Amino acid sequence: MIGAFEQALLALMIFVIMLGMGASLTPRDFWLALKRPYGLAIGVISQYGIMPFLGFLLITFLPLPQAIAVGVLIMACMPGGTTSNIFTYFSKGNLALSVLMTVTSTVTGVILIPIILLIYATALQLEIPRENIIITLILLLVPVAIGMGLRKLNANIGAVTEFMGSALALFFIAFIAISWVPRNWQFLMTTTPATYVAAIGLGLFGIAIGYGFARALRLHPRNARTVALETGIQNGPLAIAIIAFTFAGDEAQSYMAVPALYSLFIVIVSTLVTLVFRRANTAAEQKLPDSLL
Repeated sequence: MIGAFEQALLALMIFVIMLGMGASLTPRDFWLALKRPYGLAIGVISQYGIMPFLGFLLITFLPLPQAIAVGVLIMACMPGGTTSNIFTYFSKGNLALSVLMTVTSTVTGVILIPIILLIYATALQLEIPRENIIITLILLLVPVAIGMGLRKLNANIGAVTEFMGSALALFFIAFIAISWVPRNWQFLMTTTPATYVAAIGLGLFGIAIGYGFARALRLHPRNARTVALETGIQNGPLAIAIIAFTFAGDEAQSYMAVPALYSLFIVIVSTLVTLVFRRANTAAEQKLPDSLL
């Protein structure tokens, strides 16, 4: 469970992370995105087509308790996170495309996440209070707007804010490891292996499917790596925040299990994938045109 102090700390971290995301944006970024609808479409399909369906398959074929299944579905419906931008950079991917996909999935998520949750929750006969989730998502757009305002007001302040948001996204993983894991150790030891398969598989399979999807579209290898990481790396902090602020009682621990475990394991998975991607990088791949795709 997450106590009152941790809830407040979590809310603050989420605020700063979203603030940093906003500080990385300018109105020109949205104009460029609209000029490249192909890139926007790939981002939306990856985040809200591939990942929710993957979550649906995991829930369908794994023997998961209902509370764990809810956590899987919420995690699968999340937008991309700033962590994906970091791994895209280290994997020598297309950072501009990565940021575009992250922003697109976050902004469109206010509309798409509740709709997709409704569709899949109905199909899986799961109960999810969509109203609370919609309110949380709308509130999260406020720090994004503030971050954009800071960037417009002063570029240096915007750069510092952007760095803080990205760094805090990684610090969040340490927060989970230090705070949530020890107090829920007994639960983690007694939960079914299927919970771990879902938590790890969501990111691992998401990256693999995203890469296959991009290569099927004959994207440049750098762009394919970017789409792969953006597809598999979801916004774990946002999923945990939504669960913490939506559900109450002991059952919230089960809802939070997969997002918490996902947030821990996705760093390991993404690091290994990044090492593979860096080895695959060749001099020929550096000849990428200025366009995002």
